[in-house]
Amino acid sequence: MTTSSPSSRLQKGFLKYQHVFVFLAPLLFVVGVYTAAPTPADAGSGYWFEYWWLCIAFVTGATIVNTVGISGSALFVPFLIFVFPLLAGETLTPETLVKVGLISESFGLSSSALAFIQYGLVDRRLALSLVLGSVPFVVAGALLSFVIPEPLFHALLGIALLTASYLLFKADLGHEEPGEAGDGDPGVSTDGGDATLPDDADKLGPAGVETADNGTVTRVDRDGNDYGYTRGGYLERFANYSIGGVFQGLAGFGVGELGIISMLRTEVPVRVAIGTNHIVVALTAVLASLVHVFGGGLVPGAHSIDLASTPWNMVVWTVPATVTGGQIAPYVSTALDTGTIKKFVGGLFAVIAAALFLMATGGV
Repeated sequence: MTTSSPSSRLQKGFLKYQHVFVFLAPLLFVVGVYTAAPTPADAGSGYWFEYWWLCIAFVTGATIVNTVGISGSALFVPFLIFVFPLLAGETLTPETLVKVGLISESFGLSSSALAFIQYGLVDRRLALSLVLGSVPFVVAGALLSFVIPEPLFHALLGIALLTASYLLFKADLGHEEPGEAGDGDPGVSTDGGDATLPDDADKLGPAGVETADNGTVTRVDRDGNDYGYTRGGYLERFANYSIGGVFQGLAGFGVGELGIISMLRTEVPVRVAIGTNHIVVALTAVLASLVHVFGGGLVPGAHSIDLASTPWNMVVWTVPATVTGGQIAPYVSTALDTGTIKKFVGGLFAVIAAALFLMATGGV
């Protein structure tokens, strides 16, 4: 019997109770915002409760996008463009739209990413290479957002959504369904007994991963389902994540939509692709958020964006909502047909893109 190292035990303990840490994060965020964020001088209870209803919309949206494995802003930004003015009686600038979407999805996707890691559905080696390749493109897109005209912003947003819609409809979700440990195969066991599939004692349940000499990866999730794939296809994924990274910084989404398609095209199993994509989107969303909040002074002639311009009375509701949706998503993903959800989201993207093109041309 092998003895786990202190770091392995710490990792396993963190993942076992990750939901506690995940829900502490938005609590600390809300407390920090309430006590330290620059707010209007007359901000009372009415200011903080003005947008409480955003919590309902963002829980629903976060559950949908995290189940599919795409950026939350792909739904949040269109919602804030079209539905928010009807309910709140005011419109938001493109910079504010993207900022609220990015801050919210940073928490929600981080929450969901930890949940997928706990399930054993994240290829961390693949995720790290994709994040490092996306960083300069995300920063460039975020800085570009400070100087781009609003009609062009809406047109690019529409192009991104229409492209994502097309790719989602074209994606082949049928390859490499998970195997069931136990179906004519001794599989893995929670007590670490004999097995033909990898079983890592440092992970929760019968989860593990093993990479063969020829590059074939065998992964087992917490429920004992096994997946086989390779990490080949880096060039295609790099191209998609680079283009998506620019849109991620500019509009708050894009890297997830283009990224998930490149994963599926290079035959990464659907659930592993979704789980791994969460890490990439979460980390790039955090980076883009920081540039949007603090980067206005880096671009000559840019809009003046700083901490004081952030609508804190909105994000105190949207952040806890997206965290909750992120924790629900892995359970929804295993219970529902991911292909059906993708088709629904693809159709929704197409409708939203058409409306954005009308806005860009002055038709709305």
